[in-house]
Formats: sequence, structure tokens, C-alpha cells
Amino acid sequence: MPNAGARASAAISTIHRSSSRSRVPLLGHPDQPEVRRWTIAGPGLRAALVLLVVVLALAVIPIGHPWRAGFRRGGGGGKEGEGEEGEGWERERWTGDAREGARRVLERYPVLDSHIDLPILLRTQFAYNLSSPSSNLSSLPGHVDLPRIRSGQLGSVVWSAFVPCPPEGTPLNESSWRVRDTLEQIDVVKRLVGRYPDTFEFARAASDVERARRRGKVASLIGLEGSHQLGNSLATLRMYAELGVRYLTLTHTCDTAFADAGFGGSSTHGGLSPIGRTLIRELNRLAVLADLSHVSDSTASQALALSRAPVVWSHSGARAVGDHPRNVPDWILERLGRDGEVDGKGEGKGKKDGVVQVVFAPDFVAPNGPANVSIVADHIEHIARVAGKAHVGIGSDFDGIPTTPEGLEDVSAYPNLFAELLSRNWTPAELGGLARGNFLRVLRRAEEVAEEMRAEGVREAEDVWEGRGDLGRGLGEL
Repeated sequence: MPNAGARASAAISTIHRSSSRSRVPLLGHPDQPEVRRWTIAGPGLRAALVLLVVVLALAVIPIGHPWRAGFRRGGGGGKEGEGEEGEGWERERWTGDAREGARRVLERYPVLDSHIDLPILLRTQFAYNLSSPSSNLSSLPGHVDLPRIRSGQLGSVVWSAFVPCPPEGTPLNESSWRVRDTLEQIDVVKRLVGRYPDTFEFARAASDVERARRRGKVASLIGLEGSHQLGNSLATLRMYAELGVRYLTLTHTCDTAFADAGFGGSSTHGGLSPIGRTLIRELNRLAVLADLSHVSDSTASQALALSRAPVVWSHSGARAVGDHPRNVPDWILERLGRDGEVDGKGEGKGKKDGVVQVVFAPDFVAPNGPANVSIVADHIEHIARVAGKAHVGIGSDFDGIPTTPEGLEDVSAYPNLFAELLSRNWTPAELGGLARGNFLRVLRRAEEVAEEMRAEGVREAEDVWEGRGDLGRGLGEL
């Protein structure tokens, strides 16, 4: 591209040449009256200066644009990414220092991490006492605190409201404190947001996330990590949704009344139970995403087929890279795509939109070797190759894992991962999708499906789990 001086000189030369011819037809039409061409005096000088300023702006602004330095044109790659408004730089490759490139990308696309377990740390280490000096978010012992949030350019979080499964062998109909414990987890998230209003802003919808971004706040959503936290009741789900829960992991490590988990090889229902199938429809109606991390392959496959809305894996990897049941096999990844797409052969069942948010847990990403930022990038790239770059995101599991990969020690280290991917020729637009846009697209579509179902008159599900024996009985029998 010519520099600013060369373009300005060319403009002046053009004006000079124009002034040497005194008369031309107006607008170039021979049937119009003749007018004088500019002269280098009076109005002509003012017009020349205006043109000169415009030329200088066109020459200088793109070169000095904070996103342009260090990028060069590159070919496309993968499927569409975030889909936000953007400029030509989004399709360009980075040629400078990768760490600096990552910083610039995350300035525009701050990370949305779909799975951070700070609420359970606040329970186990501080008994939910946010007034304790040791629980101050200016410095915490785990993977998350305010300085590291800023350093890592974290812009949005889905805080996991998690309580453990009941002990193995516990009957599904045995009462427990899981619902109480879940409400306490939701409560501490809301109190945390209220305690640090300059940093956090509560979010229920994709539009809330974008508003928080514009205000310079960290959008805070809530996800539930297992249907064992429902107390076998769809009514409980509805109340959680009222409180702002935006995804439900269908299982944790235990089978539930609704679905089979992916651990231990058990198969209580062969995937989803009858009320589990109803649960999928109710999640769609409530704009609560069905989260397929932790579930069995059969559960995941059936949920993909049943759900009208996109699905999410809030913290999983690629099984082809890390052979662990918590990761997603290729035959399921191949079913992801924009709604209605067919497979690469132009045949087969339509695909389902969704996103796999890649986990950082060493046991999952590198079950047979050392975990580092490179192997996490391998998971991301494999999912991108099989499902497309529009179907992968970040779900670290920080504060829920005892160890972390080298180079991804806490939330301050997100830029290391984006620098690694820049070195692998990902464009800013593709990284924008990975950082936040792909998850937000899925969340927006879930909201649209819920609106469609309301317009269709779909009412709340009144199904009752067959194992409930306390309904329809007198008070004296409870």
C-alpha cells in the first residue's frame, strides 16, 4: 500500500493538472452548462484541502489501526466463526509476536469461559463467607481472582453451581440435600456479583453478555452440573431457570432419573429415560441449554436428535486426541453443524448446531502424557477439523480441577492458548468465535427456540418421574 506522503503528493498533482484546463462539462455530460475547473485560489483551494485530508485519512488510518499492524492476508480456513461485525483484519493472518497478537485479539473478543467452579471453592474453603478477609477476590488460592481475571482478558463466565452426586448405590428416589446445596451455590454467585459490582454483572441472556462487555464488566451466568440437582422434579428446573440458570449438564458422574452418565459403563436407561426425553423439551422451552459433558454417548446421541435448540458441551475435549469417556467421539462431532446441514456426502440426517467448550483438565486432555498448552490446542484443532471452527470454544474447569496444563495454570494464562493458535494460522475472526462468539450464537439460538415454542403455545411439562411415590397422597402419608 502506498504511504501517506505518496498518496497526498498524487492528490496534489491531480489537482494541479485539473487547474490547467479551465472548462469542462458539468458531471461530464456534454449537454450540461460548462463550469470552471478548480483553481488554486478561493473556493478551489478549500476543496483541494478537503480532498487532501480525505486522502491522508484513507492512507493513515488503516495503517495505524490497532488491529492491522502485524497481520497479513491469508486464505480462509474452517467454517464460519463468530459472525460479529468486523473489518478486513479479521480474515488476516498474524505475522508478528504471537503473544502481542493474542492480546489484541482478546481486546476485541474477551474470553467467555463456560465452566469455572469458583462457587464450590467458596463453599469448601470459606463456607460461603464472602466477608472473610481470606475470601477477598483480590487474592484467592485457586485459579481465579480479580487481578488474574484482568490479566487473562476474561470477559464472561458461566459459574458452575455444582454439588456432588450422592454416594454410589444410593437409590434414585432417596431424598437428599442436593437441591438446598444447589440453591446455596446459586446464591453465592449472585452475592459475589453484588459484592463486586465494578467487576461483575449478572447475565441471563446473550444480550446481557454483550451489554456487560460494552460496560467493561465480566458477564456472570450460571450453569448447573448435573440433573441429580433437580430432586427428580421438572418443577425444580423451572425455578432454577427463573433464578437465571442457563445450562443444565444432564448428568455428572452418576446416572440420574433422567439420563445415563458416561462413567463406569452403567446403563440404567440406555441413554435418556422417558422423563429425560421430556426434560430435553422443557430445557428448550425455558431457553436452558442441554449440556452434554459427562453424559454417556447414548445420552448425547439421543439428546442431539431430540433437541430443537443447539446443545453444548460445557467442558469436554476430543476423544480422538485424549481417549477418555469425558471427551466427545468423532462420530458425534460429525453430527454438529448449522441446523439443517447434511453431511459431507450430501446425505444423511440433518446436523444440529452446538459447541464443544474445550476443557483444560489434564486427566481428560492428556490421559497418557504430560498436559500443556499445545495439547489443549490439539483438542481445539481436532474439533475444528471434524465439526468446524464455528463449533468449538473454551470451558476450562478452573477451580474444579486439582492440576492444570503447563502454560494454562490459571485464568491469567488464556492468552498463551490464543498465541499458540495464532502460530497455527488461526485468524482473528476464527479466534473470536473460539473466545466467545460460538457459545453466544448457540445461546441466542436457544433463546429464539424458546420464543418459537411460546408462540406455538407449548405449555410447561407436567410429567412426574415414575419413581415418585409422594404425590397424590394425603398429608399424613408423607
